[in-house]
Amino acid sequence: MRSYLITAAAVLGLLAPLPFTLGKARADGVASRPGILSVKDLKPGMKGYGLTVFEGTKPDKFDVEIIGVLKDFQPKQELILIKTKHPRLEVAKVVAGMSGSPIYIDGKMIGAYSYGWGFGVEPVAGVTPIRNMLDDLDRPFPKALDGIQLGIQPRGAQRQRLAALGGSRWRGKLADYDLGKHAEQLARAKQQAGPSAQVAAAVTPLLMGGVTTGAMEVARELLSPLGFEPMQAGGAGGEVEADAPTRFVDGGAIGVQLVRGDMGAMGLGTVTRVEGDKLIGFGHPMMQAGYTALPTAIGKVLWFMSTAQRSFKMGYPVRPVGALIGDRQASVVVSHSAKAPVIPVTLKIKGATGAPYTEWKFEVAHEKFMAPTFMAIALGTVMQTTASERMDVSWTAKSKLKLKGYPAIQAEDFGVAVGGTPEPGDFFRTAMVRNAAMLLNNPWGPVQIESAEMEFELRYGREIQRLRGMELLDREVDPGQPARIRLTLIPWAGKPQTRVISVPIPKRLAGQSVTLFIQPGYTQSPELADPETLGDLIANLGVASYPPKSICVTYTDLSLGVAYQGRLARQLPPGAFDALRPTSGSIIPERVASVPREFIPIPDFMIGTDSVTVKVRPALR
Repeated sequence: MRSYLITAAAVLGLLAPLPFTLGKARADGVASRPGILSVKDLKPGMKGYGLTVFEGTKPDKFDVEIIGVLKDFQPKQELILIKTKHPRLEVAKVVAGMSGSPIYIDGKMIGAYSYGWGFGVEPVAGVTPIRNMLDDLDRPFPKALDGIQLGIQPRGAQRQRLAALGGSRWRGKLADYDLGKHAEQLARAKQQAGPSAQVAAAVTPLLMGGVTTGAMEVARELLSPLGFEPMQAGGAGGEVEADAPTRFVDGGAIGVQLVRGDMGAMGLGTVTRVEGDKLIGFGHPMMQAGYTALPTAIGKVLWFMSTAQRSFKMGYPVRPVGALIGDRQASVVVSHSAKAPVIPVTLKIKGATGAPYTEWKFEVAHEKFMAPTFMAIALGTVMQTTASERMDVSWTAKSKLKLKGYPAIQAEDFGVAVGGTPEPGDFFRTAMVRNAAMLLNNPWGPVQIESAEMEFELRYGREIQRLRGMELLDREVDPGQPARIRLTLIPWAGKPQTRVISVPIPKRLAGQSVTLFIQPGYTQSPELADPETLGDLIANLGVASYPPKSICVTYTDLSLGVAYQGRLARQLPPGAFDALRPTSGSIIPERVASVPREFIPIPDFMIGTDSVTVKVRPALR
């Protein structure tokens, strides 16, 4: 056998004859088209024009002059600096909503108006090179997203099937899902891919209508870190205007409709370039989501709102057209023919005497983060609008998520708001919001939510009993006999009440001291094995929760349970775990604690916890 010894010196000797140089990679993209101008051809002082909608739906011109080029502004992407000149821009400076406005020099497109500086005192903006944006347009796009057909007109290499389960998906254990933390994850991902703090994308104004002030604060908390600027606006109903354009044009206004109906939320930007069925716009990402599917619409501009910090376009959608299908560093890509999935949501209110509106209907984008976000915002809006009373409110809410190809998931929420309506942020954790989020963000397979319904029932009063204390009626009990406990409960605006409950004590605890923990029933979650498949997840979400108006008694038990393949076995006898361990594989059952629970129904929600210890006599021999 011949052996080889390769030394560092030998490697250097092999490399020595080769020319070792690092070439400068082209930073304005690789795509080419007739009628475009490369960054290398630009010189300071060159003049041209841009297109954007100042009012209505028709684009108008504004003058521009080249200042220079910022090298390597983004990875493999430069930034063209321009001065703009227009009577409205002399007042408004850099305007959110102008992102994507095409810029031309010598009649050739050089890129899209896309970046600016906060508190700027002169109309200077950054332009994303058109080649970088065309690179996004030339990428292949999937026919379906997460198993849902989009209806995109394919061309050439774009006929291939692409998987698209990533994007804005929650990164973490599904049982730990939290809407606020999900927003933080997406914000970190976008910041890592974004520019420096000295310059920022001309943020996407998120024009919201039909929402309350409290819900607007929630929207700002969740969406501002992602590059949106939530602003109170109108146009929530989404009516089609008869004279509205039927297709997008270069320089036209484009709206990304995240919600439409009795409430609305639309991200507003500008079309850069239309090529056949598709177009590019914005000149920067919206959420850096990659392949996505969000409804889009022709936008109508009412006015440029000028502010010292950041001016923005005010407008609303006038005709739904197509869907946003790509969201990357240099641009967003929209298809005229694509149809983005949406979730119809219906909210009903019972018990709000005299309220003029007790039913709300709208559609939210079928998207991993946006759907649960706007469900929560809508719940807060409806409650604040319909039940805005400065009195105690107790409420229950029954929800239903209808799934394509799977059983519907039903759940119940509840709460007591002392002194007024619940805050919009309180609805982050409702079952409908969390269940929708876990389904859309599951790692196993696509789920299509066909509809979401929730019915609130309001009762004006404080349905609360406070646990004042407890005492054992029998300090010692025989094995297998119940322990009796007297509870003292103090209702709101009422006299103290006592209640005697019995807690079964298993014979296996003979000779032990057992501590009994008293807790509210609504603090307890059913014991379920971690899901290992989509079917397991749907089955878990369909398990009814424990009665919220109840007293839960738990106690320490040394017996164990086993979770295996999405199933849970409780209180196994000694040695059972070893018997279940496979001898020919590494996939083994997981040990889990098995906590016995007893539930005693009560008329109100209990608050407070306590514990007592009972001695179990030894077993008779």
